Amino acid sequence: MSKFDVIVIGSGPGGYVAAIRASQLGMKVAVVEKAELGGVCLNWGCIPTKALLKSASVFEYIQHAQEYGIQVKEASPDMGAMVKRSRDVAGAMSKGVQFLIKKNKIEHIQGHGKLKKGGKVEVTDGAGKKTEYEAKHIILATGGRSRELPALKLDGKKIIGYREAMVMPERPRKMVIVGSGAIGVEFAYFFSTVGTEVTIVEFMPRIVPVEDEEISKALEKSFKKNGVSILTGSEVTKVDTSGAGCKVTVKGQTGASVIECDVVLSAVGISTNLENLGLEEVGVKTDKGKVTVDEFYKTNVPGVYAIGDIVKGQALAHVASAEGIICVEKIAGQHPHPLDYNNIPGCTYCHPEIASVGFTEEGAKKAGYEIKVGKFPFTASGKAKAAGAPDGFVKVIFDAKYGEWLGAHMIGANVTEMIAEVVAARKLETTGHEIIKTVHPHPTMSEAIMEAAAAAYGEVIHL
Repeated sequence: MSKFDVIVIGSGPGGYVAAIRASQLGMKVAVVEKAELGGVCLNWGCIPTKALLKSASVFEYIQHAQEYGIQVKEASPDMGAMVKRSRDVAGAMSKGVQFLIKKNKIEHIQGHGKLKKGGKVEVTDGAGKKTEYEAKHIILATGGRSRELPALKLDGKKIIGYREAMVMPERPRKMVIVGSGAIGVEFAYFFSTVGTEVTIVEFMPRIVPVEDEEISKALEKSFKKNGVSILTGSEVTKVDTSGAGCKVTVKGQTGASVIECDVVLSAVGISTNLENLGLEEVGVKTDKGKVTVDEFYKTNVPGVYAIGDIVKGQALAHVASAEGIICVEKIAGQHPHPLDYNNIPGCTYCHPEIASVGFTEEGAKKAGYEIKVGKFPFTASGKAKAAGAPDGFVKVIFDAKYGEWLGAHMIGANVTEMIAEVVAARKLETTGHEIIKTVHPHPTMSEAIMEAAAAAYGEVIHL
């Protein structure tokens, strides 16, 4: 039996990062993975979707080329070529993870890992052969998959999840997307841009419901302007797939209606991969589909840990990576700080992009803060106007008493590249006045952060 200091089950952005950090700290490490190294994010999520979105963005640029003084006679989207580029990008990134695993002398064990008592992991390979391994510390990082609703059973053809959406051989003529979180609105942007007639159905009163209300309104306005139909406060109660396409029954505030389309994309969140992990046999506690852990990701069973989508917290790649590092550093006897889940940036890569961190305006008020709010529209930004991207704004929220930066919410071009400034500033307990006095380069989109902070304190220059 092979013995290790750490065995990580799952090689997504939580698992492989935890494994590499453990190796850096001098531990003997193995990673158990039944599919591709890099997990869903790298192979079927974050990375390939961004490649598709870039293709859509390029096509959109070409359609508006004359606004930049460039004449383009004809352009059309090639779905097959877009998908191929996306898969090639994902494949290259997966090879990069393979290189990192080898470079850090981590043993890659192919197969399905299952906990056994006594610090053991049973791995079943593709041929059904079972092998046991032993480790002082076992980290579960098995991630998630598309969640299924009773009225939306995935068949992989007419009712699909994100995996099928990424590799469609042809552009559908009409599509209904159920759910308007990050996955839903990113695919809505992609397919509507390449010519699909898209309808979004959202159960909550507004799209991207976890975002600040003003962000939701701005995205809805932009989407509708570009031809996306949006039904909020609505739910899909039935999908008839017996014909050539789909007949989707949607129940809304004014009653039920039927929408005909070629395909339905279910984007209603994720379910955790906890099945057949041996949790019950070993006695690992779970609650509402999540593994119960402490602030350093220990479960109730000594030597067993869990990180990423399978524990409470935001189901984001960068969260899983941070959790993996904290978990391993604690195992190594270091003194990492627990993760501040209120300082986690969220990014949505539709167009316009969305980026946010911390409290929304409503959330800050509910938490009892007296607040100062500042907004700066990109219509007043020289860089945004020059780039032909004047849509959107930056909104910042400060505690009126002490100047604490409570939150920031952005919508516009490249805002996902801007949010890290806010995350770092909040980590350093930077106040609004300190941001105002921090010289930002001109002309840049990032000036809008400084200007929004100035607006909160009545000192804005360019409004």
